[in-house]
Amino acid sequence: MSLTHEDVARIAKLARIKVSGAEIEAVGADLNRIFGLIEKMNAVDTDGIEPMAHPQDVSLRLRDDAVTASNRRDAFQAVAPQVEAGLYLVPKVIE
Repeated sequence: MSLTHEDVARIAKLARIKVSGAEIEAVGADLNRIFGLIEKMNAVDTDGIEPMAHPQDVSLRLRDDAVTASNRRDAFQAVAPQVEAGLYLVPKVIE
């Protein structure tokens, strides 16, 4: 499969990438190489091969799911500049 200049321009537009007329040839060549590699990978027979989650047979060490941080809400509320009903009041920044 070979991409035309129109195909490359359309792909660039869809990807919202600005590609000049001079760059279309190089980008097209790069995309054609990528598609060529994909075709080679699709040609490999993978029947009977189980998918891997990791290239090495390793397992992760798991830790206990326990709360380690204390609730510091009251400390944060104590240093808040203006507190009303437990909420931080901040100035409006959107005009």
